[in-house]
Amino acid sequence: MIPVNQPYLGEEELKNVVQCLKSGWISSKGEFIKHFEEEFAAFCGMKYGVSVTSGTTALHLALLSLGIKEGDEVILPTFTMVASAYAVLYTGAKPVFVDSEERTWNMDCAKIEELITKRTKAIMPVHIYGHPVDMDPVMKLAKKYKLYVIEDAAEAHGAEYQGRKCGSFGEFGCFSFYANKIITTGEGGMVVTNNKKLAERAELLKDLSHSPGKRFLHTDLGYNYRMTNMQAAVGLGQMHKIKSFISKKRQMASLYSKELEGVAGVRIPIEENWAKSVYWMYSVLIEDSFGLTRDQFRNKMYSLGIETRTFFVPMHQQPVIRKLCPEANKKKYPVADSIAETGLYLPSGLAITKDQILKVCKAVKTIKKAV
Repeated sequence: MIPVNQPYLGEEELKNVVQCLKSGWISSKGEFIKHFEEEFAAFCGMKYGVSVTSGTTALHLALLSLGIKEGDEVILPTFTMVASAYAVLYTGAKPVFVDSEERTWNMDCAKIEELITKRTKAIMPVHIYGHPVDMDPVMKLAKKYKLYVIEDAAEAHGAEYQGRKCGSFGEFGCFSFYANKIITTGEGGMVVTNNKKLAERAELLKDLSHSPGKRFLHTDLGYNYRMTNMQAAVGLGQMHKIKSFISKKRQMASLYSKELEGVAGVRIPIEENWAKSVYWMYSVLIEDSFGLTRDQFRNKMYSLGIETRTFFVPMHQQPVIRKLCPEANKKKYPVADSIAETGLYLPSGLAITKDQILKVCKAVKTIKKAV
């Protein structure tokens, strides 16, 4: 079976973890934490990095640090992973969803302004599957209406918009280091920012809000969102490979696109001329002209020893979101609905080989020929 994802871990990560274990600093204190935060923030073009336990807690911490609370609204795409909406709901604020645009599947920036109300406090662009959101319109709206921007860049480590790294535009950029991300710490995440006060606020909140002058005295509600030194040890080793990882992702996508171009009914991903995508996962749409539904296609791929993964279920289709945000049921999101019904990603892990990619592409063509 060719898995949909398999991370790549090397000798440096192992060496770092052994060093961490021998030092005795295995929890949230230790040199690897500091170095990982500094190197990742610098990679993003930002001054400060605050490591956390996951991409979800990165988003929650960013919202908390900006004072987002009950009664506020945050605009984000309906086509995203549920963690984006959960983070907003954790604060008591209301997520307000926007449909996708057809080319990159990111949020349709032309539909954001009509959703802004007096309660809107922030916009959360999500760089879906490694392709940047068109950030100029987002930033113009944020300036016009005095809104915060919190970038969900969980899938976009190293992706660029007009030559600038994703995660460096808003008050906070939020990243995940889950096992299938560009770099991994197993579980884990990070917020990056250029604002020293926001970084200090995030650092305080993630560590149970211990008073700076007196430990175990707490004046604010805090959270235990601390990354371990062992995770950071892995992350630091991964950081030293991140440029080669991104290069491999782009080479992988190039090979897939070359082999699948012209296969009727398989819509391959595009890259806008203002963007550098990192192709977190090689994502395609199985359109009507293929002759099979997306799920029928997946079953046939599985029978040939190839794992695939469906796209996210949009937020407005989620039972929990419908229950907590009933107003989402009253709107239409046709592009997101279509993408969710027809989209999947092919094996795209960093451990995949050229021969495996060619085998995947051959399987797609074989299935198409038999239809």
